[in-house]
Amino acid sequence: MAQEFSDEELKKRLTPGQYHVLREHGTEAPGTGDLLYNEAKGEYRCPVCQSLLFMSNAKYESTMPGLIGWPSFSEAASNDALKLVPDNSRGMHRTEVLCATCGSHLGHLFDDPSSPNGKHYCINSAALAFKQT
Repeated sequence: MAQEFSDEELKKRLTPGQYHVLREHGTEAPGTGDLLYNEAKGEYRCPVCQSLLFMSNAKYESTMPGLIGWPSFSEAASNDALKLVPDNSRGMHRTEVLCATCGSHLGHLFDDPSSPNGKHYCINSAALAFKQT
């Protein structure tokens, strides 16, 4: 069951960019995210509920045109960390990636032959809180 947070509370806690991505299903401009080139070892968590989403060892650099410019992950931190839902907005058929705990929008899932397992979690930096280990 998704954890609930009021819009008022989240507007106080999150930056406008984070709120736009996480709660309004926005997308940051390619190449602008703070965590795009992060190579430190650690955990990527949801900025809203602090749930563990991805580990640094699953981060990779995609070579897929159109998917370059956002942090790329080959797998989630656990089988129950993410919720995947169909997204047919903007005239495209995609798979939206949500935080399974609070329902925040993180990004989208694509097929990617440059990924270690063929999966590409294309995630907005604004949808991630990094904790170095």
